[in-house]
Amino acid sequence: MNRRAFIFSSMAAFPVASVLGQTFSNNAKIRIGQIGTRHAHASGKIKAIRAQSGAYELIGVVEPDLKRRRRLSETNAYRGVNWMTEEELLGTKGLQAVAVETEVAELVPTGIRCIEAGMHIHLDKPGGDSLPLFRELLDKAEAAELTVQMGYMLRYNRAFQFMYRAVRDGWLGRIMEIDCMMGKLANEDTREAIGRYPGGGMFELAGHVVDSIIHMLGKPRSVRPFTHRTQSDGIADNQLAVLDFVDATATVRINHRDPFGFPRRRFQVAGDKGAIEIQQLESGDVTLYLDEPRGSYKKGVQEIALGKDGRYDGKFKDLARVLRGKKRFDWSYEHDLNVQEALLLASGMPTG
Repeated sequence: MNRRAFIFSSMAAFPVASVLGQTFSNNAKIRIGQIGTRHAHASGKIKAIRAQSGAYELIGVVEPDLKRRRRLSETNAYRGVNWMTEEELLGTKGLQAVAVETEVAELVPTGIRCIEAGMHIHLDKPGGDSLPLFRELLDKAEAAELTVQMGYMLRYNRAFQFMYRAVRDGWLGRIMEIDCMMGKLANEDTREAIGRYPGGGMFELAGHVVDSIIHMLGKPRSVRPFTHRTQSDGIADNQLAVLDFVDATATVRINHRDPFGFPRRRFQVAGDKGAIEIQQLESGDVTLYLDEPRGSYKKGVQEIALGKDGRYDGKFKDLARVLRGKKRFDWSYEHDLNVQEALLLASGMPTG
């Protein structure tokens, strides 16, 4: 790991909100809406926003399908929300941010419309199947000095935050290898969803871990995909990608035929002075290996239980701090573009 490069990439992110397109009071609620309900993470995001009522005022939710509206209105996540059209939401006076939670094909076009309307956005993953269109979204956001927060759920996990700090502070030395996997046994609906794209399961899931890999190591020199289609439907469901860096390699395994895939999800990083293992991926549990004491941690092997928050709570807490000018955003436009390019390459999809 080039520690100096990691520190630079962590700092070279968005400007604080006081110099963005809109300036917010440190105490005023941020007026936010949600467009779309069909993304797999949509209900979790609306729950997280509504739970942070001290930071956010939910203006409304856009869902054009009236039958779906009625059905969702009976759920805890959406009960009592104000249903609106996209035009009504984006035309609401004082609206400041939008969470984009459409189907994957509509994420980037919807995000672009929000940015053109002057909104900061939380954009769920992945960033579409067209790298040029995603680049256009980021270019428009940067020109307007608007925040784009991608929906990668591991960024604010306590174990991953601990890992980022350990790498940034040099505890593990020069990073030599990363190994990670996210598996699950896909049902028919999931197989249908991932089958809409040639990248299959890698395209659906790998962005979460690729985001972390590139946050620590920067842009890879190359990405090589290995794809297997194990069933008669021809869907890419057992995949491996190898990301190559100057001194390190990272492997990403995505297997949608694994009945124990979820509990086995893991992320491991090893350097020439130590290593970290996170398993299960979202548990908040870390195994730390050190060749000498670091901070309050001893030489040798130790288990650390960091606990966990709600899956999406941290991202909306952080977004509120950024938009209120209390901190800089930790992920740059360039970083997000590099992640999207690497994800498409890992999925065997075109980037032109």
